[in-house]
Amino acid sequence: MLTWLLLKQIFVMFLMMACGYLLVRVRLLKPEDSRSLSVVVVYLIMPCVIVKAFQVEFTDSIRSGFIIALISAVVIHILLFILTAVVGKILNLNRIERASIIYSNAGNLIVPLVTAVLGEEWVIYASAFMCVQMVFLWTHCQSLIKGEEVFSFKKVITNINLIAVILGFSLLIFNIKLPGVVMDTLKGLSATIGPMSMIMLGIMLAGIKIEAILCQKRIYLVCLLKMIIVPALVMFIMKLSGLYSLTTDGKMIGFISILALIAPAAMAVTQMAQLYNSDAEYSGSINAVTTLSCIVTMPVMTQLYMML
Repeated sequence: MLTWLLLKQIFVMFLMMACGYLLVRVRLLKPEDSRSLSVVVVYLIMPCVIVKAFQVEFTDSIRSGFIIALISAVVIHILLFILTAVVGKILNLNRIERASIIYSNAGNLIVPLVTAVLGEEWVIYASAFMCVQMVFLWTHCQSLIKGEEVFSFKKVITNINLIAVILGFSLLIFNIKLPGVVMDTLKGLSATIGPMSMIMLGIMLAGIKIEAILCQKRIYLVCLLKMIIVPALVMFIMKLSGLYSLTTDGKMIGFISILALIAPAAMAVTQMAQLYNSDAEYSGSINAVTTLSCIVTMPVMTQLYMML
């Protein structure tokens, strides 16, 4: 049932993406206009979704579940570092390929999916994964793409989504409830996360020459590693660890972490590649192919997780 709900929702979101794609094709918008929508999603809508997710009762179940979600995110990333390093040596993966395999589009895709498939009350656990990934993005990923040891502490602590998590968690533990008018505003903005994210991706994809991408055989290998092989290995190890059996809702919390794991390659990798002049076009191509393939791979991997 969960696999079917996920497949249905992914298909709905792909239709939304097609709307953005068509807006560019009929010349009402330009591919670069996706940046404006990206700013709205990242700096306005996403923080609203996160803060709203923490406006619940701070029960023992939520506390233990959030801790499990944080531990799960850290362990998954460590496993990704190890597996990608091993596979990278065998297949001679470059920096962009390794970063694309490790980091997922957890924000733009997973939050809308979790909201639509499981409900808004589960977004709090998705925010745990986003928080951990964001720290690694501006430490490990940045140094990997730049090709040298760098650490942007400022980028970490000033990230709007981390600030939203800290604010939301503070409101939660001190049992502070936001006024009704503020909550209504958060609800209204949060409801747009799915359509806005997918329209933005559609506009972005319209600027990429899909025909040229599909001729690059190397991308199929990276896509297979990112969407199937590496996630399957991580999933199997996480199942053996028994981590998700430590709390009542463990399997569903684990599913949210796995959703983030099997999501397409992160847009942030392409953005960093642009920043450091490190083959941004190839990174964007990997992002496009993994995004297009997820309509098939995500339901398949979800079914695998439910069977384990």
